Amino acid sequence: MPTTPVPAPDLAGHRSTVRSLLRLWPYVRPVRVRLATAACVAIAASCVGLVIPLVLKWMVDGPVADRDPGGVWLGALYLLLLGLAEALLFGLRRWMVARPLAGVEAGMRADLYRHLQRLPVAFHDRWASGQLLSRGTTDLMLLRMFLAFPLTFLLVNGVTILAGVGIMLVQDWTLGLVVLGPAIPVMVTCVVFEKKYSEAARRAQDQVGDLTTVVEESVLGIRIIKGFGRHRSQARAFHELSHTLRGTELRKARLLASIWAVIVVLPEVAIGAALVVGSVRVADGALSAGTLVAFLSTALALRWPVESIGFLLAMSQEAATATDRYFEVMDAQVESPGGASPAAPLPAAGRTDGLRFENVRFRYPDADPGSPPLLTDVDLHIRPGESMALVGATGSGKTTLTALVPRLHEVTAGRITLDGEDITALSRDELRSMVAVAFEEPTLFSATVGENVLMGAGEDAGAEELDRALSVAQAGFAHALPEGTGTQVGEQGLSLSGGQRQRLALARAVVGRPRFLVLDDPLSALDVHTEAAVEAALRDVLADTTALIVAHRPSTVLLADRVALLSGGRIAAVGTHHELLRGNAEYAHLMSGLDGHDAPEVPAGLRKEEVR
Repeated sequence: MPTTPVPAPDLAGHRSTVRSLLRLWPYVRPVRVRLATAACVAIAASCVGLVIPLVLKWMVDGPVADRDPGGVWLGALYLLLLGLAEALLFGLRRWMVARPLAGVEAGMRADLYRHLQRLPVAFHDRWASGQLLSRGTTDLMLLRMFLAFPLTFLLVNGVTILAGVGIMLVQDWTLGLVVLGPAIPVMVTCVVFEKKYSEAARRAQDQVGDLTTVVEESVLGIRIIKGFGRHRSQARAFHELSHTLRGTELRKARLLASIWAVIVVLPEVAIGAALVVGSVRVADGALSAGTLVAFLSTALALRWPVESIGFLLAMSQEAATATDRYFEVMDAQVESPGGASPAAPLPAAGRTDGLRFENVRFRYPDADPGSPPLLTDVDLHIRPGESMALVGATGSGKTTLTALVPRLHEVTAGRITLDGEDITALSRDELRSMVAVAFEEPTLFSATVGENVLMGAGEDAGAEELDRALSVAQAGFAHALPEGTGTQVGEQGLSLSGGQRQRLALARAVVGRPRFLVLDDPLSALDVHTEAAVEAALRDVLADTTALIVAHRPSTVLLADRVALLSGGRIAAVGTHHELLRGNAEYAHLMSGLDGHDAPEVPAGLRKEEVR
C-alpha cells in the first residue's frame, strides 16, 4: 500500500482555512480586478432579487387591493424585468470569471511542473508519483472551482443575507426576530462541521493520490502483472484502496447531510412560525397583507443563500486542503543553483586536472543520522582523457557515486572537482552541459527517436550529430523503424527491446561530445556481439573525454584505462585490470562472476585464466 509523505490528516483541522486559502493570493492578484468586478455584479444580481418582494408588497397593497388590472399588469412587467436583469447579471458574472480562472489554474500547474523539475532526486525518491499527479490535476481543479464559485458566493450570500435581514426588520421587527431565532444554532453547527469536514477532506484527497499511484503502477507494470498472473492481487489492492476512499467519501456525505439538515430545517421552521404570527397580526389589523407577503417573499429569497452555506463551506474546506497539498510540494527545497553566475569557460591551462573525488562522504538525506555513511572518504583521480572503470559488489554504492558527479545527489562532506573547479561552484546548467550520463535502466520519453537522442545535445544539434551518436551506440535499427528516427517511442520506450532502449540512452549520452562522461553499466542488456561492436565504437569516443564507467563484466572493464575497486564505502584499490586481477583477491572474485553476475564470453586477446 502506498505511503503518503504528507502530514497526518488529524492535523488538518488545526490549521486555519483562511490562512491556507490566502496563500493563493499571488496567483489571484493578476486577475483580482476582474474577480472583484464579477463579485460586484453578483451582489447587484442578488440585490435585484431582493427588490422583487418589495414590488409584490406594492402590488398587494395597491393594485390588488384596489382591484386595478392595469396596476397588476404593470407590476407583472416590473417583476419580469427584474427577473431578466437578475439572470443576465448572473450570466455576466460567470462569463467574467471563466477565462481568468482557467489562466490561474494553468499558471499554477505550470509552476508546479517547473518546480518538480528543480526538486532534488531525493525528493522524488520519497514521493509516490500518484500523489504528485493528483496535486497537479484533482487539487488544482478543486481550487479553480473554489475561485469560480464559493469564493464569490460566500461574499455574495453574506451580503444578501445581511441586506435581506435588514429589509425584513424594517418591514416588521417582530417577525424579523422570529426568523432570526435559528441563527445561533446554525453558526454553532457550521463551526463543528468545518473542523470535521476538513479532516475528512484531507484524508479523501490523500487517498485519491494513493489510488492514482496504484493505477499508474499497474499500467506501467502491465507486462509484469500479466507475466506473473497477478491481476487478481492487483485488483484486490485497487479494490481495498477504492473501498477505503468510498468510506471516506461517505463520511463526507454524512457530514454534509447533517449540516444541510440543520440549515434547511431550522430556517423552514422559523418561516412557518413567522407565517403563523404574521397571519394572526393581519387578521387583527396590526399588519397589512402586502407587508406579510413581502416579508415572507424576502425570507424565501434568503433560503438559497442560507442553504448554500453547507456546500460552500465544504468546497472551501476541500480547497483549503488542496492548497495545503499543493504548497507541500511548492515549499520543498529545490536544488541550489550552484555558482553565483554561470561559470566562464576554463582556460586551456585549467583543463589539466580531470575528475577528482576528495574525501567524499555521502549519506542519504532521509537516512538515520546515526547510521554509517554509504560512502566514506572516497579519494579518486581520473586524469584528463582517461577512462576509469568502477567495480564493486552489489549495493556498494557505485551508482550513488556516479550520481554525485552531475549533482543528482549532494555530497555530505568532501568535494568533487572538474578540471580543478569544485562542482558546487558551477551553476547546474554549466555542470550538466559538461557532464553526460547514461544509466543502467534507460528512460525514454513519449517523443521521437531523434528527439530522445538529441536531448543530450545543444539546441543547434541536427541530423549529423544524431547519425554519429546512433553509429557509436550501434543503434542503426532506428533508421529501419517505420518512420526512421522520426518514429514515436511509446511510453517508457516499452515498444522497443531492452537492448534497443539502452543503445538509444547511450547515444543520448555521447551525442553532445561531453567533456566528462558517466556511464552506469550501459551495456548490460546487449548481446555479446552487439556489445563488442558498441565497445569498439566507444573507444573512439572515450579517447576524447574523461569517463567514469560502472562495470560488472570484464568486457566492460576492458574499455577503461584503469579500474577502481569500491569496497566498504571506500576506494580500496586502483590499477589496471590485469594488475588488480593478479594483486587483489576481492577484485578477482568479482570478475569471476561469483558475485551474482555471470561472466560473459571472454573477449578475444584475453586468456580465460586471466579472468578467472
